[in-house]
Formats: sequence, structure tokens, C-alpha cells
Amino acid sequence: MTLLRSARRSRMQYAWPLHDDARTVGHARAIIRDELSALSLCSDLVDDAVLMVSELITNALMYGDGPYELALHVDAREIMCLVVDSSPLLPQPSPPDVGAEHGRGLRIIARLSDGFYGCHPQRYVTHPDLVGKATWFALPRSGATGNVVPLRAGT
Repeated sequence: MTLLRSARRSRMQYAWPLHDDARTVGHARAIIRDELSALSLCSDLVDDAVLMVSELITNALMYGDGPYELALHVDAREIMCLVVDSSPLLPQPSPPDVGAEHGRGLRIIARLSDGFYGCHPQRYVTHPDLVGKATWFALPRSGATGNVVPLRAGT
């Protein structure tokens, strides 16, 4: 896992505070699906991003500390989704265990993001006076044909 990655200044940045309850994961999946679908990204990319956001938020709620935040950065080349929590503990992949109920999330993220994921210190967007850790993944904005999908007008 990449521990530190400098994020480029994106042309679009969104952030949502997250609540510590069972509905949060579903709400976040809907947010990311709506935002990425509005960019006319291919459905496979949107589906992968939704699954990875679900995994990041589930991990934050299970192993992290509040407050929690979901952020989305979009530029001409890639999308980056981050989940911020206040725990100082870094996420660690669990040893493979086919019988385990938990422990596959980071491997799913590693596979779907082609290894473009990690964790780094992060100031909250929704609480600028707080610093936590961001666990993130990035995906290229390319469509099924390999062409870069242009940004929406006015962004």
C-alpha cells in the first residue's frame, strides 16, 4: 500500500461529513454513484468506485474513529476518493483467509485500483481545524475505449 501520495490540485473537489451509523455506507454509495454518473464515466468504473468507497467507509467505521468524511477529487486524468477518520492507526491488509467474514476490503481496493491506493495524513475539508488520516484510491477517467472523458462544461 502506498503510504503517501501527493494529490494534484483538482478542478472539482467535494466533501461530505459521514455519520457513525448503519445507513452511512449506503448513503455514501449513492453519493458517489450520482456524482460519477453525472460525469458520464463508464458504468464499470462507477461500479468499481462505489464498491471501493463502500469498503473504505466500512473499514473506517469498524476500525477508525470519528469524525468521518468522504471526499471526491476529480481532474481531467483521474478521480480520487478519500475517506478520512481521526484514528492514528494505519490500515493493514489481513492475511488471506477464505473462511473469514472480514479482511478482504484492502485487497479488493488494491485489485480494482491497480495498486493506486494508500493512506496519508489529511486535513478534514468539513472540519478544517482537524487532521486525520485519509485512506484513498484513484482511478483513471478513461472510458472503455481508453480515451479520457472530458470534464463537464463549467467545472
